[in-house]
Amino acid sequence: MEERAALYAAAHSLPPTEIQRELIKETASLGRVAGMQIGPLQGAFMTVLATALRPRLAVEVGTFTGYSALCVASALDPGAQLICCDVSEEWTSIARRYWERAGVADRIDLRIGPALDTLRALPPEPLIDLVFIDADKSSYPDYYDEIFTRLSPGGVILVDNVLWGGAVADAASADDTAEALRAFNDHVAADTRASSVMLPIGDGLTMISPKL
Repeated sequence: MEERAALYAAAHSLPPTEIQRELIKETASLGRVAGMQIGPLQGAFMTVLATALRPRLAVEVGTFTGYSALCVASALDPGAQLICCDVSEEWTSIARRYWERAGVADRIDLRIGPALDTLRALPPEPLIDLVFIDADKSSYPDYYDEIFTRLSPGGVILVDNVLWGGAVADAASADDTAEALRAFNDHVAADTRASSVMLPIGDGLTMISPKL
């Protein structure tokens, strides 16, 4: 989305809470790595979607400093749970502070370790209602395939960075990440089990559900 239009859209969407704004500010102070954090417009979309879906079990692959998890967890009903998969104690220590401050820490189960190991260790029940994938791009197909078999009939998978700054649409781009994302995007488009739509939110967000 063009930057001016994105700012306009954000100004007419659910605004970040005060705690979310403070987390955005602290993450920005980390420097270049802060680019791994989703933007407020995408956060608003995820909060509204979680509010509509009312998931009993949600999963996030790639948590960083916790903003996306905070957006989802704030919309969960009592007793619902968000499992967060990440490998960094450093970045998620920031997340934990803000989850506590926002009063949602009891809804979040943070699991440190390789995400595929965490996903494969999940029991077959309960089924997952909402998923957000935003981690190492080369592993997207593995995360997707592992999660899809555990997705509830009305469940939704969100996958971030699928446009990669537009590089996925540039056949001349030899960027390894763009190539990995092209392969993943093709994988989803060819999956006869799924219905999907690629949205121009942030750096591209694909929304996937099982076909009825």
